[in-house]
Amino acid sequence: MALGVLTTIFFMWGFLTCLNDILIPHLKSIFQLNYAQAILVQFTFFGAYFLMALPSGKLVAALGYKKGIVAGLAIAGIGALGFWPAAALHSYNAFLGALFVLATGITVLQVAANPYVALLGPERTSSSRLTLAQALNSLGTTLAPLFGGLLILSNVVKTPDELAKLAPAQQLIYQTQQAQAVQMPYVGLAIVLFLLAVFVWLFRLPTLEETTEKPGATTKHTLMEALRHPHVLFGVLGIFFYVGAEVSIGSFLVNYLAMPDIGHMSEQQATHYVSLYWGGAMVGRFIGSALMAKVLPRTLLSIFAAINALLVLTTMLTSGDMAVYSIVAIGLFNSIMFPTIFALGIERLGTLTSKASSLLIMAIVGGALIPYVQGVFADHIGLQHAFFLPLLCYAYILFYGVSGSKVRTIK
Repeated sequence: MALGVLTTIFFMWGFLTCLNDILIPHLKSIFQLNYAQAILVQFTFFGAYFLMALPSGKLVAALGYKKGIVAGLAIAGIGALGFWPAAALHSYNAFLGALFVLATGITVLQVAANPYVALLGPERTSSSRLTLAQALNSLGTTLAPLFGGLLILSNVVKTPDELAKLAPAQQLIYQTQQAQAVQMPYVGLAIVLFLLAVFVWLFRLPTLEETTEKPGATTKHTLMEALRHPHVLFGVLGIFFYVGAEVSIGSFLVNYLAMPDIGHMSEQQATHYVSLYWGGAMVGRFIGSALMAKVLPRTLLSIFAAINALLVLTTMLTSGDMAVYSIVAIGLFNSIMFPTIFALGIERLGTLTSKASSLLIMAIVGGALIPYVQGVFADHIGLQHAFFLPLLCYAYILFYGVSGSKVRTIK
């Protein structure tokens, strides 16, 4: 029952995170941004993970897992409500501010819910259990592009030339209407988040105090103590590069598939392929959860990372249908990576678990930095060639699966 309740939380933060992939092309169009400027959506969102992971860890330590989850849902709800004044002000910076608050709430959820699910049973099945919970996260990421495409990208966006032909007053009216397209969807999401917070508050979740370092504890653990374990350090880098690669691909997918020599489709049509990309991750997580009952998580992680590296290389060297299907297929093999790296990163740590968890959540900042760097490269060498960055990320994950995730004795 506890795992069932937690899966609804995983669904919601997956939905909210993936909605950024629709928000980026929408805001890029209405504010006339280049790739590097538009990707500030992800930079702000995932930057919050880095800045707020440690405060979130302290909050969860003080409140416990259950109240920490309730607090995370409430904060995310406040951030979603912030989209209403942001659209009214027609301010890109206001949108980024609302996103930061929303991401802060999700950071609290990540710090509380990931280790809670991993610890909610035997350690040997933690990877499988977290992968199963993340499958519901992927259901959220699968539905979000369809939801966003229908409600946010359904209006025809004018090109810069068409916009220039309008009178200044007409331009302002048009841009305001486009900005307001995100108001109602996010207000609706805020209501759902607040209702979920009430539901979790009323539900009796089991406590796991033995793995939580309490604020008044006589022995205080530090982040450096956790990082002294090589599998934690390599795991932090693994999360950084994995989230960076996954978010980079998802963020640029609409614009990439709309390119004449790749998919030659409208932005709204491209959202269906974004949904397939994230849907592949959901299917892969159900399959992966079953496979890990027979195959070592490290081995499966290595195989999936190698396949994804080959798929990225394929989309970089081809065009048309081959480039489209190879990049969409990456989602299927992304599936087990986050939960597996996370579970391996907190393996056999005892009361250091919460510190390692905070570090791993901080590493999600890869979703802020790597897409931004790819955006800069895309502006200079073209979007297709800029995918060399995710290729390097998957090469590192292959190393982590083969060697970096092994638990070593600390001298």
